[in-house]
Amino acid sequence: MSGLKLQRLGMIMAPEPGNPHEVEGVLNPGAVRGPDGALYLFPRLVAKGNYSRIGVTRVRFNDAGDPVGVERLGIALEPEADYELRPGGGGCEDPRVSFVEPLNRYIMTYAAFSPVGPRIAMAESEDLFHWKRLGLATYAHWHGIELADVDDKDASLFPVAIPNSTGKLELGMLHRPLFVGTRPKETARHPGTRQVDLDRESIWISYCPAAMKSSPPDRLSQFTSHHRLATPVSQWERLKIGAGTPPILTKHGWLIVYHGVSELPVTGGGHPLCYSAGVMVLSRKHPRSIRYRSVQPVLTPNLPQERDGAVANVVFPTGIDRRDDLGTPDRFDVYYGMADSRIGVARLDLPEKLPAGAVADPPEAKV
Repeated sequence: MSGLKLQRLGMIMAPEPGNPHEVEGVLNPGAVRGPDGALYLFPRLVAKGNYSRIGVTRVRFNDAGDPVGVERLGIALEPEADYELRPGGGGCEDPRVSFVEPLNRYIMTYAAFSPVGPRIAMAESEDLFHWKRLGLATYAHWHGIELADVDDKDASLFPVAIPNSTGKLELGMLHRPLFVGTRPKETARHPGTRQVDLDRESIWISYCPAAMKSSPPDRLSQFTSHHRLATPVSQWERLKIGAGTPPILTKHGWLIVYHGVSELPVTGGGHPLCYSAGVMVLSRKHPRSIRYRSVQPVLTPNLPQERDGAVANVVFPTGIDRRDDLGTPDRFDVYYGMADSRIGVARLDLPEKLPAGAVADPPEAKV
């Protein structure tokens, strides 16, 4: 069979007229089922000056069970901590939310836009309405590099303990460190085939042992070991890849819908970028191993709402909902940002067998 594809269901959220919190866009939501079984989205709300808060909404469904809109319920987080503030502004951005079973709590990971750049921050909740900050994620040194000094984004947690490189069960986090020279505008300077830095251009898994010692969530402190998971392999993601939706367990393994960046053909110079979405399936027993990876994107910016906005030509998946409520555990609704301005939803139905996928790493590390 051909590769997997997402079927668009439509746009479900756009900036509310007259709402100052949303004048520059609503985008990139976290998604999770609440204690009441309802689906909640946590969109990034962008006010004037790119000042970002994290809202909380409840998804509305039609009689067929398809998501059709949201009910705004308030603000989950807004910039208050010193690591969320910078001169003239601040930001709590691009959240992912998971119910982490060993902690028996919801954990939100988000990008805190600090004076030194984006860093991964965390917050915890028992009910999705009251959130307690847990501070910034911290990391053990990696090859002599102080990772606290490296920009970091696109973090999400596994909902259960997973084995680290030695087989010990620990809390795993996907994230994308942004080393100098690895941002799309930097890698786009190489118009032809380019060498890929496997370690510095990858989605990583990092592991936190303290979270597995029956300690409170504020012990989600230092991630002590790291493993490179995935690097750009295909043309549609040749400039950058980043983690997207939180890992969710399926019959084939751990499913994530991630983003990849490529260039669009242009005239007159410049390097317009295109953000598309792909699928990755990780081994259930050993999530460091990739079982399947999209050869071609499962979603590309084709709609006007995806091509025109604060940042043109962007689909950016961040939330996922397994439709157990419909009795269809192989059906997943994926919530994504549209051109950094609106929120859309698309559907993925997993087949009985996975199609042939891309290699885990590019031959000779070139794309």
